[in-house]
Amino acid sequence: MAQRDYYQISLKLILRSSDGKVLILRVVDGGSYEGYWDFPGGRINTDEFGADLLEIVKREAQEETDISDIIVQPKPVTYARHLIPGRVTKDGKDIHVFYLLFEGKTNTKDVRISNEHTDAQWVKLEGLPLEEYFTGGNLEGVQRYLGKIS
Repeated sequence: MAQRDYYQISLKLILRSSDGKVLILRVVDGGSYEGYWDFPGGRINTDEFGADLLEIVKREAQEETDISDIIVQPKPVTYARHLIPGRVTKDGKDIHVFYLLFEGKTNTKDVRISNEHTDAQWVKLEGLPLEEYFTGGNLEGVQRYLGKIS
C-alpha cells in the first residue's frame, strides 16, 4: 500500500495592476527561492483553519506589499507543487508545499516590501524569460497560468 504524502498549503497571488503588469517580489537569500522571484502570499496559519481563503491570501499579500486595495478573484487560476529542501528548513527535513494561485487586481503601484523580500517589480509575464525569474512551484504555476504546460 502506498504511503500518503503530507503537504503544507500556500496561497499565492498573481496581482495585476490597472495596466496589466504583475507584481513579483525578489526573495531574500537563504531560502528555497534564493536568487529568484516570488508572488505575494504564503501558508495558512494554524488559527486560520476556518477562515476564508480569499481573506488569507489578501492578508498575506498586504503584509508583504503594504497594498490595501486588493481585490481577489473568487476561484484559483492555477496550482503547483513546490519542494522546500531540508538544507533550508529548521529540522533538516524536506517540506512538500501545494500552491493555489489566485488572481487579484489593484490600482496601487506603490509597494513597500516586508523583510521577506529585497525588491519588487511590476512586469509583463507574457514574453518574460520565466526560467530566469522563477523556479520550483512558482515556475510551474506561472507556466500553467500562461498555458505553457497543462
